Amino acid sequence: MTSENGSVETNIIYIGKKVTMSYVLAVITQFNQGAESVVIKARGKTISKAVDVSEIVKNKFVNTLRVEKINISTEEITTENNTPMKVSAIEIILAK
Repeated sequence: MTSENGSVETNIIYIGKKVTMSYVLAVITQFNQGAESVVIKARGKTISKAVDVSEIVKNKFVNTLRVEKINISTEEITTENNTPMKVSAIEIILAK
């Protein structure tokens, strides 16, 4: 999708503590609203849930989707007691 000013608009779903099917529904909704691609992002312990979401959407709901790209990285976050901590992160890009 392209916004009014011509920049590419990305549809990003951040994986958190909700149940897996909530995120599956969010991804499907994005595609039903005309998105050409959806980015699923997760950090730390939620990475496996992000993989589950992408596989469920791809294999059970929208068989024509493909994994366009997977990016992995390490992000530095600050904990509650102000100490830096490195966390793994993943970005799964699904496309029509």
